[in-house]
This record gives sequence, structure tokens and C-alpha cells, in this order.
Amino acid sequence: MAAEPLITDSASAFGEALPDGGALIALDLGTKTIGIATCDAGWRFASPGKTLARGKWGRDRDELAKQIADRSIKGVVIGLPRNMDGSEGPRAQSARAYARNCAEAFGLPVLLWDERWSTQSAERDLIGQDASRRKRAEVIDSHAAAVILQGAIDALAGSAF
Repeated sequence: MAAEPLITDSASAFGEALPDGGALIALDLGTKTIGIATCDAGWRFASPGKTLARGKWGRDRDELAKQIADRSIKGVVIGLPRNMDGSEGPRAQSARAYARNCAEAFGLPVLLWDERWSTQSAERDLIGQDASRRKRAEVIDSHAAAVILQGAIDALAGSAF
């Protein structure tokens, strides 16, 4: 029987599961959309990708599987929406369930990463780039996923695993 895929909120444990590095994909899970970002195999920089209209798990899984195969993804980072006091509510539990689905479907390690300030940070960056309100609305989720992923890869780069 194959080992259970790793699901963790520890950057060092995630890094140990990926001793040779590899490209990563990050997901910012919303109720209506999923922001997607990817990073290079050397974990240097995160880039926003597309925003996927969230549907039933089977459709999401198929679209994510295509992107994982196309980019030779080795691990998944999912934003974990904690409350400001660090506690977890229904949205965090939903993200954990999504992480279990991803780990099972793709057989890749999954890192749950605190996303409390990701959308605000992405919005600030887009305003700094003078993006219109309409343009920000179109790309905010994928940019938030890039903020999540950049935080994770910065922690991975600083981890001694």
C-alpha cells in the first residue's frame, strides 16, 4: 500500500518531502473562484496564473491536473484562511478538506499556508501598478495566490531541511 501524501502546515516538513525542489502550484480558494500561481523549480519567484471559476470538485480536479502535468508540478500550496486571532473557522476547514482532496487526487505533498493578509497585499500591489478597479477584480485571486506562494517559498528557502 502506498504511503499517504503529506499534508502539513510546516514549511520544513514540506521541504523535506521535496528534497530535489521542483515547481510548485498555489491555490487561493474562494467561494466562487480559485486563484492559481506557480513558481520555478528553484523556488525563487512566484508568478500569478489564471483564475479558475470554482465548480464541482471533479471539474476543478481535472483543470488542476492539467496544469500540474503541463508544468511538472511537485507540490501544492493552499492558502489557509485563519481568523485574525489564529483560530480556524468554517473556511479553514473547507481549505483543509480541499487539501485532502488534492493530496489524494494528485499524490503530491500539500502545504497549508496562512493567508490572512494575502488579498490585501495583492490589492495593494495592484493599486501600486495603477491597475483599474475592473482589472484588479479580474486578477486579484491569482495575485493573492502568488503572495501565498511567495511567502511559502521564502520560508522554504530559509529552512534548513
